[in-house]
Parts: sequence; structure tokens; C-alpha cells
Amino acid sequence: MDDFIREHRLDDVRELALQAQRYPNVDMKGALQQIDGWQRARKKLPMWAETDGIVYPAHLSMEQCSSELTARYKAGIVERGERMTDLTAGFGVDGTMMAQKYGQATLVEQNEELCAIVRHNLPLLGVKNAEVVCAKAEDALHELARQDLIFLDPARRDVHGGKVVSIADCTPDVSALQEELMRKAETVMIKLSPMLDIKSVVRDLKGVSEMHVVSVENECKELLVKLCHSAEKVRTFCVNIDADGEAEMFDFADEMEVNATCRYVSEVGRFVYEPNASIMKAGGFKVLAERYGIGKLHPNSHLYTTDDEIADFPGRRFKVVKVSGLGKTETRGLLDGLTQANLSVRNFPMSVAELRKRLKIREGGDKYLYATTLNDNRKVLLLLDRIK
Repeated sequence: MDDFIREHRLDDVRELALQAQRYPNVDMKGALQQIDGWQRARKKLPMWAETDGIVYPAHLSMEQCSSELTARYKAGIVERGERMTDLTAGFGVDGTMMAQKYGQATLVEQNEELCAIVRHNLPLLGVKNAEVVCAKAEDALHELARQDLIFLDPARRDVHGGKVVSIADCTPDVSALQEELMRKAETVMIKLSPMLDIKSVVRDLKGVSEMHVVSVENECKELLVKLCHSAEKVRTFCVNIDADGEAEMFDFADEMEVNATCRYVSEVGRFVYEPNASIMKAGGFKVLAERYGIGKLHPNSHLYTTDDEIADFPGRRFKVVKVSGLGKTETRGLLDGLTQANLSVRNFPMSVAELRKRLKIREGGDKYLYATTLNDNRKVLLLLDRIK
């Protein structure tokens, strides 16, 4: 079967499945799982895809596992130590990366098939200091000796396969286990859904010291919560990782946002800035304006402006081409024959679809068109050029 997988791993999996009768001596279900897994790993887990002999799990496990980019980020924010345990290892991506920071690592997974796969893969990936334990997270936690780090990625699906987002509905329920978790570890790190409200997470969990909002190519992927015994204030780290693994960072403490002074403006300067997805999720909008010395168009617009270009702004940067109101004559002058643009609305009473219909422009092209509200409540259209 290995030869078949290598020969066909670039083929379309669905088309290959329809040709199963042509290969009666091949375990087609198993082969298709490995081909599909490798194809997904090429982008999501390149280290796995480039390693000969790796075995891949079923589709759902590949879909739910962390990407290599986010796993490397996790490994980068944990301290080196003697012992760590991943209580919800799954396919083992996060555990594989973090194990390299510790003398001894334990990867706990309750699915026996996944345990066997991870045991097979670890030595191929060069991880020789980790053991795999097949057990429920709660049972393993009860038996656990003191650790430097305990990591959990609670399952966010119910028994019917439906997605859940509240901490209490995840498996295991870390809010119910947090006292025991803190007794057993110096630091606890939890991966949560990006759909969760950050304030509710801080309210529901004790000892939150850090909140990491992680995006990949400007799509928010996960919340990472660090709990520690010495936590006094929460610091939020907003990270946006590009395809090459380079990270755009912005961080702030809660009191910074409370105490920051933000200047709101009713005129658009030469440049417009939009924060990346992680900042949009985490907030910190006032401290962002204060730190970069820029004006905010409106308290609810989350767009910023200045006459000076800011090369290191954590988000998208635009040069202003034209600004107009919504009158027919104004919009006609703004568009001036433009037939397509990348349209967005920010704090605006119309949807993208409604505005696109009104303006009669198609999606795409190299121009950006933002509909928003200024601080004096004027509704405007911003025609912009993206700065790469």
C-alpha cells in the first residue's frame, strides 16, 4: 500500500475513491486517509509532510489539529523546564513542538488509534523525550506528578458533533478542573476557540496572566490562555503570523487601555490604517492610537488615520486616493469609471451587498473601498490603495 500512496498522493482523493474497484488488492480506505492527510499536511504541517513514514489520522483529527505555525508559536511562549504534559494531545502537533523545550514530555490522548499514530510518528520527527499515555484527561490529571507546564486543548464539539464555544461545554471542562490544574503545574496553558469572549474567559478562569490572540494570515485561529500562581494583571498579546512564519506583534495590559488617551477625528489624513484580526478581537483600540500617535475615525469604526506613513503598523496600511460623501454626484466623482473594488463597511448602516448594489461595482481589483462613519457622524466612502 505504501507504493500506491506514494504513486497517487497528488491525485484528487474523491476521484481516486470512485476508482476503488480498479485496485482490489489495496486497502483503499486506509490509502485514501493517508493521501488526504499528506495533502492537508503539505500546507498545514510541512514538517510532517516532509518526513518519510508519517502516518496520518482520520479527516476530523487533521481538521481539528493545530497548524505547524501556531504550534511553533506556542512552543515559543513557554519557558524551558523539566516536565510538561499535554492532556489532550490529539494528533500531537502542539505536544510535539512543546516537548522540545522540556527534559521529559507526556502526551495524553484517550483515542487508542491516535495514541498509536503519535507513538509511531514521534521518533520520526526527532522527538525522543516524550511518552504517549492512553487515558482521559481528567484521569491522567489525577495521577499526575508536579509539572512545569500542563497544556490543554479542550474538544469543542458535543456528542452530536456540533460545535460549542463556552468553556463549560468543552471537554474537559477546564473551569471545573482549574484548581487541580494549578496544584499540579507551575503554568497552565489552554487553547480556546477564537469565538469566545475574552472578558468572559478572564472572568471564568482564575490566575489568568496572559492572553494570546493568534491569527494566521489575518484570520483569527485561537485564543491561548496562560494561568500562573503569581498572576496579578492580564497582559494581552495580539499576534498575526504570515505564511512564512513571521509574526506581527502588539501587546498591552488591561490598565493601559483603560488609561489611554485616544484622539478622534472628523477629517481623513493621507493614510488610513486597519488593525489586524487579532487586535480587532482583543481590543486595545485606544492604546493602539496612543502608541502610534494616530487619530481614530470614530469610537466604533476601528479605522485610524494620519498624514504620516507608519511602516510598522500592526495591520493593513492604505494610501488615501479620494474621500466622498454618499450623494450621487459625489460617488460618481469618487468612482470615476471604477467598476470593481474590494469593498468593506466599518460602523456603517448598510451591508456590503447593499452598498455594492447601490454603487454598481463588482468585487476584486487593486482598489479598496471602505464605507464608514467619522467622529462627527458623517457617512463617507474612502477610496484607498493598499500599501504592501
